[in-house]
Amino acid sequence: MILTPLDAETFPHILDVFDAGLAGEPTARAVFRRIAATRQFCSGFKADLHAGRQKAIDLAVHLGIPVIDEDPAVAFSWDGQAIRTRSETSVVFHEIAHWQIAPPERRALFDFGVGAGPETGRIDEANAVVMVDAATREEEENLSSLLGILWETAYDEPAVLAFAEQNWLELYDRPHTRAHFVRCLEALHTLGLTDDEGNPLARPASRPAC
Repeated sequence: MILTPLDAETFPHILDVFDAGLAGEPTARAVFRRIAATRQFCSGFKADLHAGRQKAIDLAVHLGIPVIDEDPAVAFSWDGQAIRTRSETSVVFHEIAHWQIAPPERRALFDFGVGAGPETGRIDEANAVVMVDAATREEEENLSSLLGILWETAYDEPAVLAFAEQNWLELYDRPHTRAHFVRCLEALHTLGLTDDEGNPLARPASRPAC
């Protein structure tokens, strides 16, 4: 949910300000420009948010992630075995990103053990198996959000809408907002989930051996 409403008239200015603030971060700036360029797939703030769902489903299958053609509201977005895909395209990409980021032992838990997502119907059950602290949950949500947006961008979907909806542009004119974007992008690269240009990679996160 967007915290501060945006409108089509001011949106180009907001994107320009955010872009200018990344002048010292060439990789992050290039990634942001790819995200911003997906405005071509929108009409103002409007787009068919379900049209690209099959692209996300195909990516899940490529990664070996089982899928179920059901609404998450009947159970879970991720039930420990499969993603329910009757959601907006961005939501399916977001769940794929959660799967990539979650350590293997948490993939067996409802909603990856980070608590119920906004689409999950069986909220109490998902929250009962939370296995992370609040800071870890927030970090994984941030990284899953950005990685899902990168997947939308890579598949020519209107990723800039999710970028706004998931509040990456909140306080867009403040340095810490852009620093947060840069840091999360670097964290995804450290996990082996993006290449050197910030493009998403179809594989699970890399973690050091115990």
